[in-house]
Formats: sequence, structure tokens, C-alpha cells
Amino acid sequence: MRHVLSALVQNVPGVLSHIAGMLASRGYNIDSLAVGETENPELSRMTFVVMGDDKILDQVRKQLEKLVTVVEVEDISSQDYVERDLMLVRVRAEAGSQRSEIKELVDIFRGKIVDVGETELMIEISGQENKIEAFIDRVRPYGITQLVRTGRIALVRSGNGSSKAPPAEAPETQSASA
Repeated sequence: MRHVLSALVQNVPGVLSHIAGMLASRGYNIDSLAVGETENPELSRMTFVVMGDDKILDQVRKQLEKLVTVVEVEDISSQDYVERDLMLVRVRAEAGSQRSEIKELVDIFRGKIVDVGETELMIEISGQENKIEAFIDRVRPYGITQLVRTGRIALVRSGNGSSKAPPAEAPETQSASA
């Protein structure tokens, strides 16, 4: 079973290595990990994707909660949340029809061409993991020369996991299918 954990941690040097080391030393595999500063510069949010049953999840949570630098850990898998990946991919693209075909794919997947070389295009795609995987499958025949992806990032939707609409004064949000 796939679990998405969100941990609020102190934004201090070594916190990522400390947490990753602790999990690795106990034999837990992290499928995906992304870390970034939050709205509070003293805190960072770590988003983990771990595979395992509820017992494994409970052990991972307990181990994380023991660490002094960890402020809060939440399993958001069972809540209504939005999840995204970001990918940059460089694809072979000779001028002419090949570039047009790739540009059409980029448009269909709502991506962006962010760099154009003589024989390659660099493309940015964000979305759910299955969208990223589908795009990779479609451009692989053209020749992927380089690819890099972030780990998953995720936030629980407004309303503490319920699917209530945001208040009228809240900014418009993207739907989960985007």
C-alpha cells in the first residue's frame, strides 16, 4: 500500500540527512522525498511516499515523531489531497515535423518548452505521477537525452480533508485532474 506522509520539520542544517539516515538505518525505503521551506522560514515541509502496510506506516510515523527536529507528522493518504510531481526532460527533436509532433504532445499534457537547442527541446511537465509517466512513454521514441524529477509534493485540500468548496474570498484553485 502507498502512503503519503507530510512532516513539518525545523529548518536547520542536517535535518534531511538525519531523517533519511534514521529511516534507512531501520530498513524503511522512501519511494519519494521532497523538501522545501514553508510559509514560515523556520520550518520546512517534507513529503514522503512510502510503501508498506499500516504496521510499517505506524512504525515510520513513530520513528519520525521521536526526532527533536520534527514538529508534526501526518499521513495524508486517507484525506482529500492534491499531489504533484515536476519533471524536466530533454528530448531529441530535429527541426521540422518531429518538433511539431513533440510540441503537440507538450500542449496536450499542458507542459512547457523551456529551452530550445539545435537538436533538442527541454520540456517542463508537472502533475500527478501517472501523467508524468504517460508523457515519458510518449516521448521515449524520440529519444530522451536527460531527465530529472522532483519527489512528490502534496497538501490536504481546504476543509481538513473534506471536499467542501473553499470560501468565496479564497483564490481559485486547480482541480485534482489538472
